[in-house]
Amino acid sequence: MQAVLMVAGKSTRTYPLTLTRPKPLLPLLNRPLIYHSLDQLVGIFDQVILITGYRSEMIQAELGTEYRGMKIIYQEQKEQLGTGHAVLQAKPHIKDKFVAMNGDDLFAHEDIKRLVQLSYGALAKRVSNPELYGVYEVDDQYRAYNLVEKPKEYLGDLVNIGCYVLQADFFEELEQTPLSERGEIEITSAVLNVARRQTFQVLPIQEFWLPTGFAWDLLQHQEFLMRTHQFSSRGSIEEGAVLKGNVEVGENTVVKSGAYIEGPVVIGTNCIIGPNCYIRPCTSIGDGCVIGAAVEIKNSIIFPRCRIQHQSYIGDSILGEACNIGGGTITANHRHDSGSIHSTIKGKLVDTKREKLGAILADQVQTGIHTSFLPGRKCWPGICTRPGEIVKSDLIPDGSGWD
Repeated sequence: MQAVLMVAGKSTRTYPLTLTRPKPLLPLLNRPLIYHSLDQLVGIFDQVILITGYRSEMIQAELGTEYRGMKIIYQEQKEQLGTGHAVLQAKPHIKDKFVAMNGDDLFAHEDIKRLVQLSYGALAKRVSNPELYGVYEVDDQYRAYNLVEKPKEYLGDLVNIGCYVLQADFFEELEQTPLSERGEIEITSAVLNVARRQTFQVLPIQEFWLPTGFAWDLLQHQEFLMRTHQFSSRGSIEEGAVLKGNVEVGENTVVKSGAYIEGPVVIGTNCIIGPNCYIRPCTSIGDGCVIGAAVEIKNSIIFPRCRIQHQSYIGDSILGEACNIGGGTITANHRHDSGSIHSTIKGKLVDTKREKLGAILADQVQTGIHTSFLPGRKCWPGICTRPGEIVKSDLIPDGSGWD
């Protein structure tokens, strides 16, 4: 059976991390997000069609043409004309029934396995804020008869999460679907047309759905995935270092004396950890990182080749590749009033719904000694801060062309 994963988008809401890589290559537990998605498909599909666009060459270089027994096919979406248009690009490759899904979200293997038993249908989830989603209206047999995007009135709490089982004739439906107000072909419009003519079954999920809308969602995903990760250690642990709970230490990594690591923690290969540092739960540290003396890291994602110098605190943060964090750098991750932290996305202040969130730094950011970040602040690639600087707003280089 075939699966179609939509991974073409530029993903501006996950800036600045996706300025230098596509969202499917953002790391979780030191593995690209796309691998975690594909892992859930093993044993169900023999072929996966990736609808690519933004930085597609990076995805192809990473994945190749096969993954765990599944053939990988790439199909470029040259224009971003909606989810329906993305699925339509798979038409030359589809032979029969197939599953189409948002490739940057994580869906559970068991839920997908249930879905493929249907002729036409979709996964859905009950949520407390349905006004933010597309809402299915269903009968007592969970057959859809309506699908309304972001309804102003309450229609139910069963929302569309972007995973469908479809037939090859669905492409004809897409080709006949009028453009939306945004000038796009919406897959939900085509789904609704099908549901009005024949049975379109809605399956409430029994396992998990992890959507990746914003950069900080990665922190929640990593915490979730740590629960089932199979930990292994091949590195060198010096006498006097303490590893408590599930801690993975990669090959050629040295954990120096005085380091105290509380799992779950995943540390990559060729790293130097410590001495006398404190690594707290739900942290991943990428390959080739150096963590200095008296550094504390908590619930964070550290991309490869980062250097975090002595006496720094990195809490609930994400550091892009090859960042150099000067001594005494502090990422504040909590408001004094204990309110949820806000972060600026495309010029608008967004409520992250998180009580704890530190800094999000793109690749090759360098901080001067004793730099301090207010909660939820971001730095664009290559930014350098001055010694003692207090980062009160996002740092975006003038004339960069990045929005």
